Amino acid sequence: MDLSLQQRIHAFTALGNLLQSLPSSTQEDLFPQIVGNNPWFIPAQTQLAIQGIREMLRPDSLENWLANYPIPPTIDQKSIGLVMAGNIPGVGFHDLLCVLLTGHIAHIKLSSTDRVLIPWLVDRLLEIEPGFSEQIRWAERLQGMDAYIATGSNNSARYFDYYFGKYPHIIRKNRTSVAVLNGKETAEELVLLTSDVLQYFGLGCRNVSKLYVSSPQQIVAFLEASSPMSHVMDHHKYANNYDYNKSIYLVNGEDHLDNGFLLMRQSEDLVSPIAVVHYAMYHSQEEVEEKLRNQSDRIQCTLSKGGWLPGSIPFGSAQCPVVSDYADNVDTIQFLLSL
Repeated sequence: MDLSLQQRIHAFTALGNLLQSLPSSTQEDLFPQIVGNNPWFIPAQTQLAIQGIREMLRPDSLENWLANYPIPPTIDQKSIGLVMAGNIPGVGFHDLLCVLLTGHIAHIKLSSTDRVLIPWLVDRLLEIEPGFSEQIRWAERLQGMDAYIATGSNNSARYFDYYFGKYPHIIRKNRTSVAVLNGKETAEELVLLTSDVLQYFGLGCRNVSKLYVSSPQQIVAFLEASSPMSHVMDHHKYANNYDYNKSIYLVNGEDHLDNGFLLMRQSEDLVSPIAVVHYAMYHSQEEVEEKLRNQSDRIQCTLSKGGWLPGSIPFGSAQCPVVSDYADNVDTIQFLLSL
């Protein structure tokens, strides 16, 4: 059965409503399965991820987003291979949403680290709208697809390019996010920035791994203000990473700052290890803007106080993407409609 666009939108809206208030019995059954598959995905982080998906599926969000595209009533249906990432819970859902809304067939290869939440969401969607069963396939190997959307590391991107490069494709590599401080930040704003750093334990491409500061005092202020997030040390895997990186810096005699749960080190590198944030000095807005332009293909988003820096978003909003925010800034809907 071919579903109309309105039927597809209505089904996803209903899924969003279902996610609005998950019964405690559902959470008690689902969340331990998710943690069993990936110990990083603790219930609090999964709840945040589900809340983000729920926001994407609000009726006004979907309608306003899709109004920008000429989605025809019927399409030449294509098979789309989806190689999903698994760094934060349900991170591949947006790609699935795009494929299903445009009427194509999704062939899903799950990440080994996120094998529970996506199938659970698909099951709920099929209960709401069984017609989607014609558009969803599960796959361990993706061969003979009309197009591919693959997300992974820089190393896996080379593999994807070798196998999928001759087909229409979106291949995403490692990205990270940065923040620019100007010294005018309040303690409350720096707490929000800390959540941009440590939500999902820093595993997402929208997590801030690098700070640009105009004075060393801003680093100290950030570390002092970040104390409300010290509970990350309650997680054994995070604590192990903190201890490991701290011991490396101490043994090697590398200068670093430490507040007991987060390490800071001066470095030109954008990407930092878990429990570490890199920082670099800048002397003018023009200088930092040039640095960001030169690395734009590696940056997912830039944050600043109230979004004062052109092209940036406010602190506290890194992990709150709206449905029209695309990974690597590549328009997935447009890609799918062009096939």
